[in-house]
Amino acid sequence: MSASSKSYTVTEPEALNDDGQRWDTLQRVILPSPTQMDTVPLYLDMGTATGIQLPTAGDRDGKQAKPQTISSATKEAHTEDFLSRRSTSVRSGERVSFGSYFNAFPASYWRRWTTVGRVRLQVRTQGTGSVIVYKSNARGSLQRVDTRRVEGVRENFFELTLAPFGDGGWYWFDLVAGSEPLVMLDAEWQGPAQDTQPGSVTLQITTLNKTDFCLNNLRILAENPEALDHVQEILLVDQGTQKVADDDGFPEVRDSLKGKLRIINQSNLGGSGGFARGMFEAVENGSDYVLLMDDDVVVEPESITRLLTFADRCKTPTIVGGHMFDLYNRTVLHTFGEVVNPYRFQPSLPSDDMILGHDFMSSNLRQTSWLHRRCDVDYNGWWMCLIPTKVIREIGLSLPLFIKWDDSEYGLRAKKHGFNTVSLPGSAVWHVSWIDKDDLVGWQAYFHARNRVVAALLHSPYEYGGRVVRESQYMDVKHLVSMQYATAHGRQWALEDILSGPKALPELLPSKLPEIRKMMAKYSDSVFRPDQDEFPAAKMDKPPRRGHGISQPSTMSLLPWAAKTVLRQLVRPVKASSVDRPQATVAHQDNRWWRMAQYDSAVVSNAEGTGASWYKRDPKQLREMLAESSRLHARLLKDWRRLSEEYKAALPGLTSIESWRKTFEQHTQNEIK
Repeated sequence: MSASSKSYTVTEPEALNDDGQRWDTLQRVILPSPTQMDTVPLYLDMGTATGIQLPTAGDRDGKQAKPQTISSATKEAHTEDFLSRRSTSVRSGERVSFGSYFNAFPASYWRRWTTVGRVRLQVRTQGTGSVIVYKSNARGSLQRVDTRRVEGVRENFFELTLAPFGDGGWYWFDLVAGSEPLVMLDAEWQGPAQDTQPGSVTLQITTLNKTDFCLNNLRILAENPEALDHVQEILLVDQGTQKVADDDGFPEVRDSLKGKLRIINQSNLGGSGGFARGMFEAVENGSDYVLLMDDDVVVEPESITRLLTFADRCKTPTIVGGHMFDLYNRTVLHTFGEVVNPYRFQPSLPSDDMILGHDFMSSNLRQTSWLHRRCDVDYNGWWMCLIPTKVIREIGLSLPLFIKWDDSEYGLRAKKHGFNTVSLPGSAVWHVSWIDKDDLVGWQAYFHARNRVVAALLHSPYEYGGRVVRESQYMDVKHLVSMQYATAHGRQWALEDILSGPKALPELLPSKLPEIRKMMAKYSDSVFRPDQDEFPAAKMDKPPRRGHGISQPSTMSLLPWAAKTVLRQLVRPVKASSVDRPQATVAHQDNRWWRMAQYDSAVVSNAEGTGASWYKRDPKQLREMLAESSRLHARLLKDWRRLSEEYKAALPGLTSIESWRKTFEQHTQNEIK
């Protein structure tokens, strides 16, 4: 047994240990519901307790060798072994590890951000076998902490220190069955009891015509009443035209939530307007926290309790968010945490070894070294994010940005005021991943372009925003040589609105999207048809490069190649044959600027795979838009200091409770309770 731990066994449950300490639940061990069996690797895995093998010496060049992943033979989980959401059976002679995303204890996060200095693992079992406790360090190396032999019905306790987890590391346990099955009746991670009551939460969902998703999540919440123990109300802000309350299934769902559901129908003010409404109502009704959630998600209900429990024990008021898994590939984690690169002012990963889209089916927690290093973030996406109302009262609500950059700007603003954000492992939703979207093209490009620059004007540490202005102009050029004129037009509107100053932001909330859609309808590259047969058949008069196709230019040749390509597009007339028919059909994944720049016209499919549009090169349009883009970016660079001061001065007013109150009074349609 490790010197830093203490274990003991009792046959009857007890609330006190031998030094009189009382314990509260921090994190319960949970199992997937019967309808979510494709998520089993997130809850447990089978096989031996192997993980990361760390080298003991450098290589021959004196450099530190990289850790090696040691894989173990695993077995398939059996559906019939899952007895409930908290109980499972381990078959005779087999082994199950709870060193998993949802069930390992993220010790380094509790050590860094909370007042908890030690924890206790409680495991109740029935049958013969062993309970083995492990920990890891920040590099991912596995260390056995303690082993307990069990027989009959037993309740085992392991007291564990958090002292060694300064930079990272987890605790977890394995169960090994003996000559008969070993049943885990339940298990949980506990912390020293607090005298204070848990905080109250307003759980808020913003929706726009996602009725099925909303009703599904409301049913999940109703079926897991423990997750709602400290939820004061569930607030659904409905900004769509297909109202959730009008659905045939709504009355049953409403009744199952026993008076906790309230719906506010309001005009479409975007995600920032919907989430700001949740913040506003949480302050108004006296909640300690607001929990913001997207509409197109599937929630792991235990996450709600975990976020609240963690936030209640933080040393100072802290924003605590959950992670996002891919809704259509449910063992894939979108990202473990995000920061804003201060020079480029773009979302970025906190460390070089972290990857996007990690699949726990391919590499579990024990075998993935970078998952063991604590990940400190600038913000958490508002697909699931718990914000203390104390923070809202001090720094205000969301900026009126409609969509994009509202969550990251809020995290940066909170950080400036001394309020940190934690992306807490073990708390998550499943959400449609970015793989199935392309929001840099089309109507959303306006909001991406505008809001990134607004956030940089407010928070960039560089005098002229680092690379922001330069990269923005690069993006315009890429869209234009790709024949994405509607997108480029929207981006130019974004710059015009930035240059007009911050006062118009609230007024643009309900009006800008309809204007953008009306404008884009005039461009063929943004008019989608569901069937490619609606377009003329593609034909290329002369295949490029002697039939070798189009290849990406090398890094060394990129700039001269790009300059030559832009010049050619400006002066070369459009081939007569490509006016009446496209030269090619291009799949979305092949829609790259250096490829599209070689065509006069092409039919291009969208990211969702639901349609395609016809891109048509127009040299006159290109010349006019390039000139306008250069003019606007030159003006933005020239006025950067002044604009930064204006936006910073306007920020408190734009995000104040009173400013948003006026907006909500204008755009609230009705309420349903």
